Amino acid sequence: MSNFRNLLIWQKSMSLTTKIYKSNKKFPKEEIFALTSQIRRSSVSIPSNIAEGFGRESSKEYLRFLNIAIGSLFELQTQLEIAKNIDYLIEDEFNTLYEDSREIERMLVSFMNKIKERD
Repeated sequence: MSNFRNLLIWQKSMSLTTKIYKSNKKFPKEEIFALTSQIRRSSVSIPSNIAEGFGRESSKEYLRFLNIAIGSLFELQTQLEIAKNIDYLIEDEFNTLYEDSREIERMLVSFMNKIKERD
């Protein structure tokens, strides 16, 4: 594969990030530097680390960036749960975003395992 943009996992994480930005536009303005910012940063970190790791020379380095991406994904899942609990996200919206994040989680784990098997 010659480009990280061809990775389905990167494409799906970009789509999730776009959905996140659209969904938290409705959050209260006082959250702009708090939960809104945290959610956006963790979501942006996922495709960013997938892309950055792709450009590294070794599998070990790539795995390090994929580990950072999965850590950011777990942060995002936690923050989405908080947003739901304080009624910033309605149940259906939360479920969609959370299920998208779970799909990316499964893909990341599988991808990381494939890279480990190659070495």
